[in-house]
Amino acid sequence: MANLVYKRVSTDQQSTARQNLVLDEAGIEDPVVFEEDGGTSSRLHPLQRPKFRALLDYARPGDTVHISEMFRLVRGTGHILDVLDVLHRDRLALRIHDGAFSAMDLTARHPRTGELLSTVKFMVQTLAAAGELQRDLQRELTYDGLRAAEAKGSKGGRRPAAPADQTGDVRTAYLEGRPIAALARDHGVSRGAIRTAVADLLPDHTATEQDAPAPELPVTLDMPGKVADFLRAAELEPVERAALDQGVTVRRGQGYTLRVTAAPAVHRQLLDRCQPLDGSQGVPVIPAQRKARREYENRVSTLTP
Repeated sequence: MANLVYKRVSTDQQSTARQNLVLDEAGIEDPVVFEEDGGTSSRLHPLQRPKFRALLDYARPGDTVHISEMFRLVRGTGHILDVLDVLHRDRLALRIHDGAFSAMDLTARHPRTGELLSTVKFMVQTLAAAGELQRDLQRELTYDGLRAAEAKGSKGGRRPAAPADQTGDVRTAYLEGRPIAALARDHGVSRGAIRTAVADLLPDHTATEQDAPAPELPVTLDMPGKVADFLRAAELEPVERAALDQGVTVRRGQGYTLRVTAAPAVHRQLLDRCQPLDGSQGVPVIPAQRKARREYENRVSTLTP
């Protein structure tokens, strides 16, 4: 069974030194490490992050996912429950080595229903809410600090970009061998602003990389059970069928929803497949099914084209 280690930092100015220390002290045997690129925001759903998706693709039943602390992987309550559902679906264990969640078995489920134990769910929601409160307080304190600095004449925020009328000088100086750091000091801007001004001159620049469209990242949406039942009986493309088969069932009263993770284009294809539930193509209208389809349509419509 493999030990899969996940690391992430929120900004490219941070390092994984603390995470490395915690994970090294844990003595994980033969770790397979998946580390997000620097600056991968915690606002991005874990199931949409490239390296965590790669981890899930690599994982096999019985493997263990290791993280230094819960908030390296998730932030809000919804993210935590989504990830736990996927780990349960894929039969993966989760080991947290530091922080409030380190003493908890977050994979504990009811032996008959398969749902998270109510006590585990309560503790997850409570601790996640406490984490959100802490971040909100930090944001408020940061805002108050910026206002105080502005009152003293200091301006916060990012350093400005290189002025358009200086771009030519910047590029010429760079071609003559002037370092990026020195150019940033000369023009009173950030290094990133200089890199932007000379992007096509950098050694690792290629037109293909710059012009290629970014691939669509998977998005998790809740599909009403009545829609899922209809689609399971329909003729689907392999990628559509796979999205349904890998969906996580979430019981809600007497019904259920299917938590489907797929690219936005696949969600739109599935939505088109269930068009008959609106009464088209000679299919009798069933109000509950039509309502369910429109609920799914509303969720799909929030996706960026």
